[in-house]
Amino acid sequence: MPFLSETLARVKPSPTIAVSNLAAELKAAGKDVIGLGAGEPDFDTPQNIKDAGIAAIVAGKTKYTAPDGIIELKQAICAKFKRDNGLDYTPAQVSVGTGGKQILYNALMATLNPGDEVVIPAPYWVSYPDMVLLAGGTPVIAEAQAQTAYKLTPEQLEAAITPKTKWFIFNSPSNPTGAGYTAAELKGLTDVLMRHPHVWVMTDDMYEHLVYDGFEFATPAQVEPALYDRTLTCNGVSKAYAMTGWRIGYAAGPEQIIKAMRKVQSQSTSNPCTISQWAAVEALNGTQDYIPVNNQTFKRRRDLVVAMLNEAKGITCPTPEGAFYVYPSIAGCIGKTSPAGKAIATDEDFATALLEETGVAVVFGGAFGLSPNFRVSYATSDENLKEACTRIQRFCAALT
Repeated sequence: MPFLSETLARVKPSPTIAVSNLAAELKAAGKDVIGLGAGEPDFDTPQNIKDAGIAAIVAGKTKYTAPDGIIELKQAICAKFKRDNGLDYTPAQVSVGTGGKQILYNALMATLNPGDEVVIPAPYWVSYPDMVLLAGGTPVIAEAQAQTAYKLTPEQLEAAITPKTKWFIFNSPSNPTGAGYTAAELKGLTDVLMRHPHVWVMTDDMYEHLVYDGFEFATPAQVEPALYDRTLTCNGVSKAYAMTGWRIGYAAGPEQIIKAMRKVQSQSTSNPCTISQWAAVEALNGTQDYIPVNNQTFKRRRDLVVAMLNEAKGITCPTPEGAFYVYPSIAGCIGKTSPAGKAIATDEDFATALLEETGVAVVFGGAFGLSPNFRVSYATSDENLKEACTRIQRFCAALT
């Protein structure tokens, strides 16, 4: 009898974390490595937020809290949803978890039964399918294509839904592509969902505030109010507030699912870090002035990376609306051989050879469910990005 769970055998470790760890190991060994795999801002947490965390420590706010968050943070979350999205929630409809990942995982654990299907657009964040598998469900992948800027069409969503579908996971702006759905594009998807009342909507709005070129963010329950009673709107403070390590995510939705998520969390981690919760109160209630300033930096970096990658032989890189990723196609590189003689049959081969031969760490597209591509995180310095893209250009030019 095997010692490990059969459920565990259905999932794989996070490829994005694996790339970041490998890059760190190579750096520690003295290799000249530029890591473009990490999905986190390189900015420091704003000072007012750090001060709030320090103040919480000094004030002795270091005890257990309610399993899914303090009332002050839930009130701040309700105010955020009203201010930014026009959505009305009460604190009883809010759950706070240890990062956005736990929020999504809790919801899936609380709702999925064997045979339940979850529609996931590809390219997808690497954790969605594996979390569904861990919760006993079946991921159904609906592939978006480069021709539609990696956005799922209403027809593709319609084709993916079956009587077994329980959830549709929706992420905009997207990790890994940065693609953002306009309100009109989103309305096309919500119209499909209105025809299937048994399907619930789980949004991942983590990159809501990281948008460029006048793009206006929208979330499903905002675009189609009739979906309010079967939508779990998920978000967090990690990206816009440069608080990845503080580990605070949150969601709002119908009380029945929030109660179920609370039960899961009460028997797993219990409350998120108390200090982080008080810092998140300040993040949501305090000044938001640095967000557009940071976005100017991200936009400059995006434009730099898109321009340089499109100059690389065999690479095509679209310009995304948000987040801090680009997802170039390497269709023109497949079937070639690297300068060191490695055959490039897949995007994983490309990423491996790129790291070994140039010291540039990217995440291969297969990890996100759509190939042949790779993901670049441009949440690093202009200097690093210029050097990395120059190395990629040279690598591609030398393929034979």
